[in-house]
Amino acid sequence: MKELEQYFKALSDTNRLRILNLLLHGELCVCDIQHVLEASQPNVSRHLSYLKNSGLVLDRRDGYRIFYRLADSKQGMKKRLFEFLQDAYRDEAQLGTDRKRLKQATEAGSCTLSEWKPDLTRRGTAVSRSRKFRSSEQITSNASARPKSLTRATNSQKN
Repeated sequence: MKELEQYFKALSDTNRLRILNLLLHGELCVCDIQHVLEASQPNVSRHLSYLKNSGLVLDRRDGYRIFYRLADSKQGMKKRLFEFLQDAYRDEAQLGTDRKRLKQATEAGSCTLSEWKPDLTRRGTAVSRSRKFRSSEQITSNASARPKSLTRATNSQKN
């Protein structure tokens, strides 16, 4: 009975119902789910964790990406639950829209949000998001490239 209660608690949120709708079509990366739901990554991850803790979904890591899929449902309560959800989802407009967005994303190559995209926030030039923020080592190594006037001012403040 406790297991059934966990399943229904997990199904009590619209975002989690939408996520299960997408996972009925196969394993997906978090970024694909985020793209389809148009939600933030922390929000999607929180809902996926809830579904995972309830036993409805499983995850696996591949590099920096995490993929989710429905839990094994060859028999028993999960099988009947997933069959019911698939049937219930058929006539819901929002879920149909989500399925279309997922299809478009997968046809375009999937993982649409985690791939490099130009960031035009710096003086009109494209900058990779992963290179936008420099590490402390890069900042230290560039200290010698400071203008002499700035170096003199910094040294005089230390004295």
